[in-house]
Amino acid sequence: MPLLRWFQRSPVRPSFAFAVAVAAAVGIASGAQAASLGGRSAAAAGGTDESIVRTARSTIHGTVTPTMREFLGIRYAGPPVGAARWAPPQPIPVDPPTVNATAFGPHCPQAASAFGEGSVTEDCLFLNVFTPRCPQNGRGRHTSDERGLPVMVWIHGGAFTSGESDDYDPDKFVAHGVIVVTLNYRLGLLGFFAHPALDATTGPSIDYGLMDQQAALAWVNRNIGAFGGDRKRITIFGESAGGLSVFSQLSSPGASHLFGGALIESGSYQLALPTRAESEAAGTATATALGCSSQTAACLRALPVATLLANEAPMTVPTVDGFVLPKSPDVAFATGAFNHVPIVDGTNHDEYRLFVAGDFDLGPNGPLTAAEYQPLIAASLGNAAAALVVAQYPLSNYPSPDVAFATVVTDFIFSCPALGADGQLAKYVPLYAYEFADENAPEPYLPPVSFPYAAAHASEIQFIWDSFTRVNPPLSSAELKLSESMVDYWSQFGTDGQPNARNTPYWPRFGLSASTAAGGIQTLVPPQPLPGFAAAFAADHKCAFWAALASASPAKTKATLASIRAAARGLRRH
Repeated sequence: MPLLRWFQRSPVRPSFAFAVAVAAAVGIASGAQAASLGGRSAAAAGGTDESIVRTARSTIHGTVTPTMREFLGIRYAGPPVGAARWAPPQPIPVDPPTVNATAFGPHCPQAASAFGEGSVTEDCLFLNVFTPRCPQNGRGRHTSDERGLPVMVWIHGGAFTSGESDDYDPDKFVAHGVIVVTLNYRLGLLGFFAHPALDATTGPSIDYGLMDQQAALAWVNRNIGAFGGDRKRITIFGESAGGLSVFSQLSSPGASHLFGGALIESGSYQLALPTRAESEAAGTATATALGCSSQTAACLRALPVATLLANEAPMTVPTVDGFVLPKSPDVAFATGAFNHVPIVDGTNHDEYRLFVAGDFDLGPNGPLTAAEYQPLIAASLGNAAAALVVAQYPLSNYPSPDVAFATVVTDFIFSCPALGADGQLAKYVPLYAYEFADENAPEPYLPPVSFPYAAAHASEIQFIWDSFTRVNPPLSSAELKLSESMVDYWSQFGTDGQPNARNTPYWPRFGLSASTAAGGIQTLVPPQPLPGFAAAFAADHKCAFWAALASASPAKTKATLASIRAAARGLRRH
C-alpha cells in the first residue's frame, strides 16, 4: 500500500504535521494524479456539465451560476467529535464516490455575535471552492494558461472565537480568473485549548485550529487540479485572526510547501504568542471552571458544547506548542526561520476604533470619559508608562477620549508591530506593505457611535469581498475605484507573487530598511492608492516612542489586544 494511502486510511494519530511531510515527500500523490489529467473537470474530460468535477476518488456535484461554479460544503477532514475532540484533524474514513456540494456546511461552534452566526455543531470541517466559468472549453481555467488558474485560500477572522467560511462572496476575485477557497476551522476552546491531560491522549499538539487550516490546504494541494487550479500557485490570505493565522502558518514547519504566497490584513496584533506552560496553566484553571476539577481528558470531552461556549474568553490566540509552532512568529521572523514565500502585509489606519465602539460607546455606560483615559492606559501598561503615553497622546490633540485611546492602541498593537515585522521579513523574502486609510469607509458590522469609525478594523473587507449573509453599506464612486484597485492588487499577487497589475498605481517592494524612504508602504485611499514611506508611517504612528518604551519597560509593554480589552471591561465594572 502506498505510504500516503496508508496515512489516509490509518486510525487516529497524534501528528497531522507528519501527514504534511509525507504528502510533500511523495509529491502529494493524489494531487499529482489530478495534475496528470491536466486539471480537467468533467466537461474537459469529454462531458458538458460544468457543475461536475471528478477528483482522484470522488465525483463532486456543485452549482453553476451566471458568473462562476460553486462547490460548497466539501468535507476536508473527519468529524472532530468524541475521541477526536482536541485531536489533530483526522482523514475522512472513506471517500464517498459522490459528493453533493450544493450547500454550505455547518459553522464551527461559536456564540452568536456581530461577526459570526451561533452554532453548536462540532462536525464543521468543510471548505468551499469557487471557480470561473469557461464555457469555451469547459475547463475551470483560461485556455491561454496551461498551468491552471491561481488559487487563493481565505482564512476568516473573528478573534479565533467566531466567524465562518460562508460570509464571503468571491465574485470579484473569480472575475479576475482566480479560484477561491474558503474554509471553516475549529475556534475558541475547541480549536485552541491547552491542557496537560490532552497531551497524554492525542500528543503534544495544542493548535487544533491551525492544524485544521493545514489539513484544508493539504486537501487543496491534492485536489485543486481537478477544479482547474494550479497547486504551485496557492496563496493564503486572511484578516484579523485570519491574518494572524497566516503569520502562524508562515512560522509553522508543517505548512511548508502547502502554499506559495501569503497576504495578511491586520494580523500583526499579537506576534509574540504564549508558551505551552502559560497556556496549559490557563487551561487547568479553565477545566476547573468548566466543572472538571478531576482534570481528566474524559471529563473535558464529555462536556456539552454549550458549556464550553458559555465559559469561553472573547478572544484567544495560538500557542507556541513546540509542535505546530516551534517558535513564536516574532522570533521566527527575526531569525529567518519561517516559510520563505512572497508576502503582502498591511494594517488599517484606525484599527482600534472598532473595539472602542464595542467596549464603550455600545456598552451600557457609553463613551470613554476624560477621567477614565489615563487610568485605562495604566491598567494595561502601569502608571509610569501611562504618564508617558498620555504626554505623547494628550486629549487636547483629539476630538474625544474614544478617539485618543483608539489611536494609542492602534499604534501600539497594530501599526508599529506590523512595521517591525515588515522590516524583518523583507530581509528574506519579497514583501509589499500597505495601509488602508479611507477616513470615510462605511462600517459594515456595528451601528453608528459618537465618533467616525474611519479606517477601522475590518473596514477594508468590503472593498475586496461582497457578502453572502449581510448587505454591505454602499461604497461611494471614489471608493468603488479604490475597491477595483485593491482587488486588482490582491488578484495579481495571487497570480504571480507581486501585486502590480495593469492600470493600477505602481506598488514598490518594501525596502530592507524600515526606517528609511526605501521602505515603501502603499497607502490605500480613494479614489486611487498613493505611494507612502515607512519613515512617514513610523512618524504618524509614533513607532520610535513605542520602541523606546518597550526597551525601557519590556514587561509593561507585553500587553495584548485581549488584555487591553479585559482592562476596559474591568474599568467599567468598577
